[in-house]
Amino acid sequence: MKLIVGLGNPGKEYEKNRHNVGFKVVDKLGEVLGKGKFVLEKRWEAEVMKIDDLILVKPTTFMNASGRTVRKIKDYFKVGLDEIWVVHDDLDIVLGEYKMQKGKGPKVHNGLKSVEESLGEKDFWRVRVGVDGRGGKRRESGEKYVLKDFGKQEGEVVKEMVGRVVDEFLFVLA
Repeated sequence: MKLIVGLGNPGKEYEKNRHNVGFKVVDKLGEVLGKGKFVLEKRWEAEVMKIDDLILVKPTTFMNASGRTVRKIKDYFKVGLDEIWVVHDDLDIVLGEYKMQKGKGPKVHNGLKSVEESLGEKDFWRVRVGVDGRGGKRRESGEKYVLKDFGKQEGEVVKEMVGRVVDEFLFVLA
C-alpha cells in the first residue's frame, strides 16, 4: 500500500497558489491513472482517491494541520513509513525543478513540520516541488510568497513540471 499526500490549502482562493502545488501533482496523478475520483472523507479530513494499493490524498485541513490527516490515514490503512510520499512546495528549489528524497526537506515548511510531528518520524518520502521564481530577489517573506498565485508564464512551467513529477511517480509505482 502506498500513500501519496499532496499538501495545500483548501478553497477556491488558494487553488492557484504556489503553496498548492502538492494538490496539483496529486490531481494530475489521479487524472492520469483515471480509475476513480476524489471523495470527501470527513473522518480523515481529506479528499481521498483509492486505486488498488494506492491512496491519493488532499487534506482538507489547512497546510499547518496536514499531519493530522496523514496520521489518521496511515493508521487506518496500516501504511508503513517507507510507503508514504508527501508532495509539497519548496522555496529552496527553483521553479521548474523538483527532487524526490527520503527524510530531507526544506529548512522551513509548516505543513511538513505538522506531518513530522504527527508521525513522530522524519524518514518518509518527500517530493520537493520547486516554486521559487524570484530570481534571487527576496523582497518579501517566503510565507507571503507561497500564498501568491503563479503568473501566466509560471503556470506553463508548473504544468510541465507537474507532468514530469507524475511520469516519475508512474515509474516508481510500476
